[in-house]
Amino acid sequence: MSAIAHADDHAHDDHGHHKETFITKYIFSQDHKMISKQYLITGLIMGIIGIAMSILFRMQLAWPDHKFTIFEVLLGDKFGADGVMDPGIYLALVTIHGTIMVFFVLTAGLSGTFSNLLIPLQIGARDMASGFLNMISYWLFFLSSVIMVLSLFAEAGPASAGWTIYPPLSALPQAIGGSGMGMTLWLVSMAIFIASSLLGSLNYVVTVINLRTKGMSMTRLPLTIWAFFVTAIIGIVSFPVLLSAALLLIMDRSFGTSFFLSDIYIQGEVLHNQGGSPVLFEHLFWFLGHPEVYIVLLPALGITSEIIATNARKPIFGYRAMVASILAIAFLSTIVWGHHMFISGMNPFLGSVFTFTTLLIAIPSAVKAFNYITTLWKGNLQLNPAMLFSIGLVSTFITGGLTGIILGDSTLDINVHDTYFVVAHFHLVMGISALYGLFAGVYHWFPKMYGKMMNKNLGYVHFWVTAIGAYGVFFPMHFIGMAGLPRRYYTNSNFPYFDDLADTNVLITVFAIITAAAQLVFLYNFIVSIFYGKKAVQNPWRSNTLEWTTPVEHMHGNWPGEIPSVHRWAYDYSKTREDGEYVIAGQDFVSQIIPLQEGEEEMHH
Repeated sequence: MSAIAHADDHAHDDHGHHKETFITKYIFSQDHKMISKQYLITGLIMGIIGIAMSILFRMQLAWPDHKFTIFEVLLGDKFGADGVMDPGIYLALVTIHGTIMVFFVLTAGLSGTFSNLLIPLQIGARDMASGFLNMISYWLFFLSSVIMVLSLFAEAGPASAGWTIYPPLSALPQAIGGSGMGMTLWLVSMAIFIASSLLGSLNYVVTVINLRTKGMSMTRLPLTIWAFFVTAIIGIVSFPVLLSAALLLIMDRSFGTSFFLSDIYIQGEVLHNQGGSPVLFEHLFWFLGHPEVYIVLLPALGITSEIIATNARKPIFGYRAMVASILAIAFLSTIVWGHHMFISGMNPFLGSVFTFTTLLIAIPSAVKAFNYITTLWKGNLQLNPAMLFSIGLVSTFITGGLTGIILGDSTLDINVHDTYFVVAHFHLVMGISALYGLFAGVYHWFPKMYGKMMNKNLGYVHFWVTAIGAYGVFFPMHFIGMAGLPRRYYTNSNFPYFDDLADTNVLITVFAIITAAAQLVFLYNFIVSIFYGKKAVQNPWRSNTLEWTTPVEHMHGNWPGEIPSVHRWAYDYSKTREDGEYVIAGQDFVSQIIPLQEGEEEMHH
């Protein structure tokens, strides 16, 4: 092993002096640090598009009888004539917003950005197992993002079957305008995205297993790496199932097969399709769709573990329990998909099985929440923006998780299925929690990525407006959902029963616009800090993990000379000797590369 590492060092020394061109450094880069920035910036651009769409359809919901010039400007004469939103484009906006946020912002923004940045740096590796595959995975992601954005300009409109694209609506090009070219582009984009995700995940798994530095046992890995590692495994298991669903749907649409279609009539015409089942598509979709929640959430929870321990100046509480809960969540997330299908005609006994497994996943989730709170308890809290977003994640993870208990119960779910209660639940537990993890990670590792510090005061503004605004948007949604307001309707003014809820919809939209505006503060802070931020020191957060032992200036291979060895776990904060003094005098943290002192015991975690 050491001989290989030594040869590796020489190989890097040999070609480290090659002059890199702009193209090889910034575009077709094989350096994991640059690829993580590419993922982050692409994800942020897609996030702007996704949030802009949500503001458009929230305006339509809040003021359905008003005419908005912006509709005509952005949607064109066809879909926004005279400032009135076409009902078909409303559904398309909801569809593409969901797709972009779930896959292109949260999956890529968290796994793509932070797995790439942190896996080699925190395990002590020169780079990913395969830099070339890593580059290909980013470029496939970029290509799929471009195709998804181009689908917005399809003549008959973008995909309009909801982000879950259930057939028969998505399987019949003649069903609605959005089932034509827009739907085809959606499917092509997702197929390429899945290929990208699988290449990335395989790379992450191989890197963690094979390239850990000397002394970095699995029980000394930071919880961030455990989260990225397990997330990659879930992706490898579940993403191919969505790929198969997409390919079968393409066959139904273009080649006359009947995997998901049977006994279909359109405008009195009997179609020849026989023997297919749309419920089969639901099974295939949700077999990825539910693990996807944790593909998005686990990296955010891993990032939070690291940031809370660092900024509470305390060891993470229950390290082994945290690892066990990540593994339990990974396993359970693959056997609960049926709770999305309680009213699809499922056998009630099967419904009770899925209810049981769904409620079971509350246990490892509660372990994580409890351990975060216990780590914070009596800590010496450093309330910087990264820490605030991490604490915010704990809050939304708990509040969003509580409503999941209602939706996970097959009898209670019937009352609120397909209402705004569901929208509120998954936006809090998946959307907002994962976004908080993303923001926390950016604020915390920005000095590592760009060698500069972000403006702390702008970070505080960003956090408080976002935190209040996010609850302002999604908390009232629970109530209009319990009142029975169905989701995906472009107006509710045709139903007098819902007239009393109109003011609540206006309130939600106002909060949504304020929250979206707060993200502009973050973007300004992010862009300006890259060029004009205060120069970062090597270890600005006084952290223990290996990435803070590398030079501030990026270099090929991460460490000059030999890769440091690891002698302890990642959470020796505020560790004292028997005489009550810190292990290293005057310093409340001990880096993983510092050998155990005389008489010092390694923490039992």
